[in-house]
Amino acid sequence: MFRLGGYRPRMATDPFRDKLLAAQAEGHLLPSTVENILQVHGAPATTPVDRDSIDELVEGSAWSELNDRFFKHLAFGTGGIRGKTIGRVVTRGEQGVGGPLGAPEHPAVGTHMMNGENMARAALGLGAYVNQAFPGRRNKVVVAHDTRHYSRAFAELCADRLRSLGIDVLLFAEERSTPQLSFSVRHYHAQAGIVISASHNPPDYNGFKAYFADGGQLVEPHAAGVIAEVTAIANGKLPAPAATPGTLTSLGAEADAAFIAALETLVLEPGVLKAQKEKLRIVYSSLHGTGIKIIPALFAQTGIPLSIVEAQRAGDGRFPTVQSPNPEEASALALGIAQAKAEGADLLLATDPDCDRMGAAVRDRGGNYVIVTGNMIGSILAFYRVDRLFAQGILNEGNRAHATLIKTFVTTDLQKRIAESYGIKCVDTLTGFKYIGEKLRDYEQQTGAADYDALPFAERRRLQLEQGTFFIFGGEESYGYSGGDYVRDKDANAAALMFAEVAAWAKSRGETLLDYLDAIYRRFGFYTEKLGTLTFEGAKGAQQIKALLASYRATPPAAFLGRKLARVDDFGLADFRDVDGKPIPKETMLLFHLDDGSRMAVRGSGTEPKIKFYFFTQAGAGADLDATRRARVAFLDEWWTAVQADVAARVAGV
Repeated sequence: MFRLGGYRPRMATDPFRDKLLAAQAEGHLLPSTVENILQVHGAPATTPVDRDSIDELVEGSAWSELNDRFFKHLAFGTGGIRGKTIGRVVTRGEQGVGGPLGAPEHPAVGTHMMNGENMARAALGLGAYVNQAFPGRRNKVVVAHDTRHYSRAFAELCADRLRSLGIDVLLFAEERSTPQLSFSVRHYHAQAGIVISASHNPPDYNGFKAYFADGGQLVEPHAAGVIAEVTAIANGKLPAPAATPGTLTSLGAEADAAFIAALETLVLEPGVLKAQKEKLRIVYSSLHGTGIKIIPALFAQTGIPLSIVEAQRAGDGRFPTVQSPNPEEASALALGIAQAKAEGADLLLATDPDCDRMGAAVRDRGGNYVIVTGNMIGSILAFYRVDRLFAQGILNEGNRAHATLIKTFVTTDLQKRIAESYGIKCVDTLTGFKYIGEKLRDYEQQTGAADYDALPFAERRRLQLEQGTFFIFGGEESYGYSGGDYVRDKDANAAALMFAEVAAWAKSRGETLLDYLDAIYRRFGFYTEKLGTLTFEGAKGAQQIKALLASYRATPPAAFLGRKLARVDDFGLADFRDVDGKPIPKETMLLFHLDDGSRMAVRGSGTEPKIKFYFFTQAGAGADLDATRRARVAFLDEWWTAVQADVAARVAGV
């Protein structure tokens, strides 16, 4: 099932090879596909299941499937790797006797598939780099996994490969969230961490995400170092095994208790939660993922009753009750909203499979449930936390320059406006919470503390407000949020608790969360956003996305809907610095600014075969907020329609 090996040359007269070359000559297979198939098929370590599966696909002339599986190697990016574990065509060998919950017995063969070979290579590469970065010591790596197909087997495989290098492994006994993995790396003073997850992707995906000793996702120079090790292994240079294998420790209740204790520090107004606990009604769904392991216990600890969507409680990699386990999508919230209506709940909360993203639906005054966007949730949380910290005197005129909000460039500028009004910083980063985590590492280092994690939370905050930067809140439009630096990734466990607190605060004032949001708009102006995504699957799709991005760079539209293009920020070519003066890494993202202040960002997804378009507009709230809202939303809808027509023309052109 899991293999590592090199190419075994085949005989000069080879019907198998000849058929592949004929398919290439006829335009059915890419040259890279043929090369990769021959390499895997002829490798001594290739299992009979994988070799027979390739034979079956070739004999069946499944050229499109073979191109998608073999057109390139699944690249280890700056954060890890992610890909499909199950092909569109499942071979007899892969299906075998069948695996748990209806999955094939074996992951799909292919250089571009998320299978044991790619997983083992990633684990060995990370382990080899860890031993280089921390020489002469017994290193530790924490490993966690979600509820997806093959996640447990992949986690155990990674643990085995790390132990072969003499690394001690701390493996969670059951599925746990990505943010808990990030926290645990720091809590156990480990040198790295791995989480096996594909977040909110469809059921046939899985992935490997790597973390370093600071608890954050890999950033430079460590990302390049791990990539170099993974590449060397792919080229046949395997790291030498250790004389003594590493140990294996199972993590359970103690790890959970430590994480919950850290989460509890996020509550700013415990008295309000206590006063409203009998009145506030919240429904929660884990969407068959890891959130069920911590969130109910966390809420019980803080005295907030939860009603669980039982049909979605069990961990299940099929995600059988939803079209997609993505709390960004309305369909994923349907069961929860139905239960909230039946119970008259104030709020529905839902988290994705690895519990790093949270979505929500809020009851309005008419008893209807409104799905709030990631930008709305983030703005509510950012304002509440800034406002309460100033009200309590923790933040004041004397120290506010040492406090900050952090957001991505494609997150609403309402949060920047809130920061400006209170005289605090707002840092913009590239998309990906690893960049927010990197900022938190910088702010930790500013304190000069020898053992930062040993300090009580209040002492960390004091040091930051006196001589560094205190992180109030950070988020991204894709439903990821963080309210504390004990974790260096987005955390839906934390988001659920923080959002429940704001709901309690609003209820104590006779308001709904939507009333609370409208008050923010009336104070700072109305900001609204729209995300448009277009999917381009497989080898052909990857080429189309690349061509589209190049087309927008070379020939940007001169105007959109009669509004002239004022400027284009090209993050792949130009040099930019954040408000702290730190250089922004290069990334293929284009930001189009219109002359009326509206803007559009275009970028390829880092984890899915999609190109994404982010639209932003704003206006003074005025006397009629509802009219302003309708007009601005209609404008963004019209803009997205125009962009889709423009994309179709550009695709036809290439």
